[in-house]
Amino acid sequence: MGAVAQSIRAKLSAAFSPTRLEVEDDSARHHGHAGSRPGGESHFNLVIESPHFEGLNRVQRQRAVLAALAEELAGPVHALSISARAPGEAA
Repeated sequence: MGAVAQSIRAKLSAAFSPTRLEVEDDSARHHGHAGSRPGGESHFNLVIESPHFEGLNRVQRQRAVLAALAEELAGPVHALSISARAPGEAA
């Protein structure tokens, strides 16, 4: 796991205490596209499950995740796919 993925994992763990957290570097599929960087770590898929998301709608959940990762999104991360849900919710 690269430095950007580790930073994403650490910040989301601290902000949301997730019961499930998957951070997948999907940069290889975007090689040569906008935002692609040598060495990857520019495009990520994220699955996060946390009690913090209970009572929040999809947009509120995504905004919370984006706020926690503002530094990464302003720099090395070009694209982030987010699946955020509360425990027990279907995917």
